Amino acid sequence: MGSLQLVKKRKRRRFIGKITSPLNKKLEQVKWGEFKLGDLFEKCAIGLKENFDKQRDISTQMDREFNLPLVNAKHGNNGVMYYGRENEWDSVSMSIDIVNDGAISTGDVYPQPQKTGVLYNAYLIKAKSCKVNNSKLLMFLSTAIGKAIKHLYGYEKKASWERVKNNSIFLPILTNGDIDFAFMENCVAELEAERVAELEAERVAELEAYLTASGFKDYELTPKEIESLRNISTLNFKEFNLERLFGKSTRGKRLKSSDRVQGNLPFVTAGEFNEGISDFIGNNVQIFSKNTTTIDMFGSAKYRNYSYGADDHIAVVHTENLEQNAAIFVTAAIHKSSHNGQFNYGRNFYAKDADALNIMLPFIDDKPDFDAMGTLISAVKKLVIKDVVEYANNKIEATKQVIANN
Repeated sequence: MGSLQLVKKRKRRRFIGKITSPLNKKLEQVKWGEFKLGDLFEKCAIGLKENFDKQRDISTQMDREFNLPLVNAKHGNNGVMYYGRENEWDSVSMSIDIVNDGAISTGDVYPQPQKTGVLYNAYLIKAKSCKVNNSKLLMFLSTAIGKAIKHLYGYEKKASWERVKNNSIFLPILTNGDIDFAFMENCVAELEAERVAELEAERVAELEAYLTASGFKDYELTPKEIESLRNISTLNFKEFNLERLFGKSTRGKRLKSSDRVQGNLPFVTAGEFNEGISDFIGNNVQIFSKNTTTIDMFGSAKYRNYSYGADDHIAVVHTENLEQNAAIFVTAAIHKSSHNGQFNYGRNFYAKDADALNIMLPFIDDKPDFDAMGTLISAVKKLVIKDVVEYANNKIEATKQVIANN
């Protein structure tokens, strides 16, 4: 194998790009040299398994049996769609995968530091220099190659090595013109550190947003909430009529799309997309209070924690005097009763149906136990926030583990 330092061209250029971080400032200051791919890399001479049985010899899932990644014309997932048995396929490690034939994947380039085999429509190349010995350098090099060749090839023009080896890439160089491997490795390391920092910042921002929206200082359960969760199976339920609890429901008024004036008021219509908000209007319409429940023409109930307008396919249940969490519980109870298939395009749900609707609620002394409902919803909210935080923590730890393993 030759040395990368001996095969460089003498053409140099400065990095041109948008300066948005300390790393980009370093990239702006570094000098770049142009290198022919055929001088830096060689195609791996590994055999392809012929006449394999797709049902028996490969798997879409990696496990202890199918433990070898196989590259092919795959766009995404690092170029891997299948896995084979390591003892049945030729493989190499510390290579770069180039897709030579695919509808959208032609010219895709992926780093493959682990042992990897080839299924079809792709090939592996290795650096001629022994200095390319870690995944960070592979990541940098594969990115540089992809940037150089992706736009040159497609389904009608395959990215064969005979063609690609004549293309050139730009790499950072030292003052003497040698390739700056240390810079490339440190560049990827800094990007990885920035990614971890971004994830940690996202975790903090998400937690603050959830706590703010929920009105909590933290997601620790109070003794009352813990007790509520423990006793959930012992709650006693009773049927209550919606009109007797909250008075007559109100039907919205029709407002054709062509008559709507753009504004800031959410306008609720029937449907699940975007919680039924079809527009934001500035028309003079009846404004319904926040902390109320809407039921659309199909019987789908939704809690609204904001003021809004509504069209004639919406019935508004006046839960505004309830504590917020209790109102959310009631909305869920309404939805369970109203949205079970009896309402559709042929049989719409209207305000009169809301007035006649009976729902099941926890009770005490023959009255709805709104306090118990509110406590239970508060506990559920905190559990959801805790799950989100734990998911974010796990994502950060997984990222750190991947970086450590590389």
